[in-house]
Amino acid sequence: MTHLPKIELHLHLEGAAPPAFIRGLAKEKHVDISGIFDERGDYSYTDFWDFLRVYEAATSVLQTPEDYARLTAAVLAESAANDVIYCETFLSPDFCGGRDLGAWREYLHAIREAADRAEAQDGITLRGIVTPIRHFGPDKAREVALCAAETAGDWIVGFGIGGDEKAGKPKDFAWSFDMAREAGLRLTAHAGEWGGPESVRDALRDLRVERIGHGVRAIEDLALVDELAEAGVVLEVCPGSNIALGLYPDWRRHPIGQFHDRGVKVTVSTDDPPFFHTTMRNEYDRLSKAFDWDDGVFRAINATAAGAAFCDEATRARLQKRLEP
Repeated sequence: MTHLPKIELHLHLEGAAPPAFIRGLAKEKHVDISGIFDERGDYSYTDFWDFLRVYEAATSVLQTPEDYARLTAAVLAESAANDVIYCETFLSPDFCGGRDLGAWREYLHAIREAADRAEAQDGITLRGIVTPIRHFGPDKAREVALCAAETAGDWIVGFGIGGDEKAGKPKDFAWSFDMAREAGLRLTAHAGEWGGPESVRDALRDLRVERIGHGVRAIEDLALVDELAEAGVVLEVCPGSNIALGLYPDWRRHPIGQFHDRGVKVTVSTDDPPFFHTTMRNEYDRLSKAFDWDDGVFRAINATAAGAAFCDEATRARLQKRLEP
C-alpha cells in the first residue's frame, strides 16, 4: 500500500527543502546558517516556535526565482519518488519577492516552469495555495491576498494561512480571505494544531473555509467532530508532523483513526517532511501498522483528497482515473 498513487494537500514548499539542498545553496551564497543543523546534517529545533525560527532561517537562503525553481524541482522529485501524483503546496509572497506583485509574478513563473518540467518527466501535478504568515500580522496578509487575487487561476487555486496559531485570531484575517474568495480561490486555514478545538470553530465561522490544515485538536470536542463530519469539512492531517512536534506521543494515539471512524473526511500529508523525518510512503506505512488500515482505506482517503483538491474539474477527473485500481 505504500506504493499506491497518492494525493497530498498540505505541503509547505520551503518546509519540504532537503537539508542538503539548503546547505548547498547557503554555501553558494556564502551565508552561514550552520546553527540550524545537527551533527548529522538534519534540521535541528527544540519545539514548534523554534521550528518556525529554523524554518525562516532555512528559507532566508532562497533569494531568487531561480532558487525557487531549483527548490521546486528537488521537492517534486522526492514527492514523485513517493508515488505522489498530485500535490498542493503552500506558497508565500512574503518569501517570494517581499509581497511585491511584480516580483511575486516572477517567482511564480519560475516555480510553474519547474513544476511543468516535473509533470512532463515524472507525471506529478503541482498547484499552489497562497498563504500569508499569521505571525507577520493582518496588514501584511492583505498585501499577500492582493498578490493571490491578481494571480488566481488555473495554477494558483487556493488561499490559506500558516504560521503561529497563537498570533491573533482568524477574524483578524477575514478581509484577506474575503478578497481571495471574491477572486475565485478556494479556502483552507491552519487551525486545531496549537490552538484547541475553538480555533477550528473560529476558522470555519470567521474565514468560511472548506478545509482545515491539521484540525486534530477538534478531537477534544466530540460535538465539533460530529459537526465536521456532517458538514463534510476536510481535514488535511499530517500525523508524522504532529508526532514529531510532540502533540501526540505515538502513532497509535494520534486521533486520525478516531476521525476516520466517526466519518470525518481525512486526508494524509507530510507538512514539512525533512523537518519531521517523514515521507508520504512512511506516513502510509506507519498508519497501516498503527490502525491496521489496508489498501481499501488508503484508496478511500485518496478519493477524498481528489474530491477536496482545489484544482479544476478536468484535472480532478484525470486524477480520479489514475487512482482507480
